[in-house]
Amino acid sequence: MKVKLTKKQALIIDFIKEFTARQGESPTYREIMAALGLSSVSAVAEHIDNLVKKGALKRVPGAARSLEIVDLSYPETTALFQHSLLYASPEDQAILRQAADILGVDLGETPTD
Repeated sequence: MKVKLTKKQALIIDFIKEFTARQGESPTYREIMAALGLSSVSAVAEHIDNLVKKGALKRVPGAARSLEIVDLSYPETTALFQHSLLYASPEDQAILRQAADILGVDLGETPTD
């Protein structure tokens, strides 16, 4: 499912992903602030709170370095839609594509009849 992110939120998600892959733990708010040139730790906290509300991040309250990116891509669902499109009539393909769009499932390049 796609989550609509602001440019700044997307930068924060990308930074957390890269930092965690490199360091083995998530960054602190201060590290995010310094890396992205944000004005204060409270600005980072506000962005993080909004990302948690959107379901793009999880965190353990009171725990340091507990930010975790939530995978909203649902690869099984995408594969199911793509497989169904292969055998669907043109009318059903249109319905499947509309349903995928509503659910935010990115079908990428899919074959047509």
